[in-house]
Amino acid sequence: MSPEMIHAGLGWQVASVLIAVSFAASFITAAFGIGGGAVMLAVLASLLPAAAIIPVHGVVQFGSNVGRAGIMLRHVHWATMLPFLAGAVLGVGLGGAVVVQLEPGLIQLAVGGFILWSVYAPPPDFLRRSAAIAGGVSSFLTMFFGGTGPFVAAYVRAQNFGRMQHVATHAALMTAQHLLKSLVFGFLGFAFAEWAIFIAILVAVGFLGTVVGRLVLGRLEDVGFRRILGVILTLLALRLIYAGAMDLWAGGEAAL
Repeated sequence: MSPEMIHAGLGWQVASVLIAVSFAASFITAAFGIGGGAVMLAVLASLLPAAAIIPVHGVVQFGSNVGRAGIMLRHVHWATMLPFLAGAVLGVGLGGAVVVQLEPGLIQLAVGGFILWSVYAPPPDFLRRSAAIAGGVSSFLTMFFGGTGPFVAAYVRAQNFGRMQHVATHAALMTAQHLLKSLVFGFLGFAFAEWAIFIAILVAVGFLGTVVGRLVLGRLEDVGFRRILGVILTLLALRLIYAGAMDLWAGGEAAL
């Protein structure tokens, strides 16, 4: 086995950074419910070829969420799974079929604004009542934007679960979404085989981060967990809004 197969041609320095980030990202999500996927996406966007960012992120996050859902399986709220999965199948199918690329800046602004709304205003009825809509919209967006974990977290948060059920259910829903997304990217021709060994390393290290984060989660109270979750969602939403605004600004400047 050549070194290039292990680090996917990225070099040992870049590979080491991504391995460390995989551990930290899984720890953050397991301990506080959300945030790790966005951290991982931001780092991947800085270090990977553009065409590989969303597909690789999807498989790594699938592995991370499988581990988290697996060790918290008894806390999953299963009633949400089937409608979310039905919506997700439709969402990724439509996303994979769209020929015209949506404007990333607009998507980031919209998702960021929606998350802020869900945190600081009464949750909208459709988000509380419809896992299918949450699954469909977030899964469509994930084909273009990648990190829709905060969107799904906003739906789960609206259910007012305890901290264990929140993290477990969010992990199960994201497992389904990332699996479907990865299958669609494979169908569209992305060469996952070239990344397979390195992705397996990231997933294995991420599972260790999940185990450690789960220990931290067990020491939190539900009230404290919700407060931390609200702060993390707010910071992620503001980051999305800032990134979207900068992207649109740069596009406008380039057009002049």
